[in-house]
Amino acid sequence: MTRLVLAALLVLHPALPAAQVLDHEVARRAVGRGDVMPLERILALIEARYPGRILEVELEDEDGLWLYEIEILTPNGRVLEIELDPRTGAILSLEEDDD
Repeated sequence: MTRLVLAALLVLHPALPAAQVLDHEVARRAVGRGDVMPLERILALIEARYPGRILEVELEDEDGLWLYEIEILTPNGRVLEIELDPRTGAILSLEEDDD
C-alpha cells in the first residue's frame, strides 16, 4: 500500500525529499487522468457537510484503487474520520475516532 500524504492544495515545495516529490507527482498525474478529484474540490465538499478544522488529509493507492481519508475536528471536539471515493467525492465511511 502506498500512502500519499498531501499538503494543502497539493503545493510542491522545493525542499521536499525525493520520495515525497515522487508521491506528489503520482497524485498530480492521478488528478490529471481524472482518477482523483482535486483536493480543493474534495475539501469544499467536506467543509460544506462537516464544519470544523481539517486535521489530516491522505490520498491512498490501495492496490490500484484510490481513496481519500480525511480527519476533522468538529466544533464540539470530536474527531471524525471520513473516507471518500476520490473520483466522485462520495462518502464511503464515516467514523468517530475514539483515541
